[in-house]
Amino acid sequence: MKKLIFIFIMSIATLSVYAQKFAYVDSDYILERMPEYVSAQDQLDKLSLNWQEEIEELYQEIDQLYKKYQADKVLLTQEMKNKREGEIINKEKDAKELQRKRFGPEGDLYTKRKELIQPIQDKVYNAIRDFSNEKRYDIIFDKSSNLIMLFSNTSLDKSDDILNILGYK
Repeated sequence: MKKLIFIFIMSIATLSVYAQKFAYVDSDYILERMPEYVSAQDQLDKLSLNWQEEIEELYQEIDQLYKKYQADKVLLTQEMKNKREGEIINKEKDAKELQRKRFGPEGDLYTKRKELIQPIQDKVYNAIRDFSNEKRYDIIFDKSSNLIMLFSNTSLDKSDDILNILGYK
């Protein structure tokens, strides 16, 4: 870890020798000030909530079926027990499949997020790229990413400039 930090510091020191221009933006700050992003995020939150409620209803139904089965168990024949157990297991599989379909890695939420958010992120990226080219910045960091910024001079923060390029004040 110390070697990585040393290499990173040396890389920055080496780059500064060549007089490269650095800046940073806060993409979260930019996105939160874009009404279309806020609207898209609200839409995703509502969809997610509706889908979660749908799944919870299925699990409540399964729970009721199980409780009813437990109460009736002593009165049922083995064939009837097997049938009810199979019904409960199938409903659990259906609920898990719906959960995977809605919230899985390639699920509906992922697809909808990509559909709604990706164009907005592309718009921000293009504005940052154009700003970088116009102002001749060599490197622009994103403060809201996993990059750890121990110190940042606010004069290097170009987030408001990007918002201006995008047409927001």
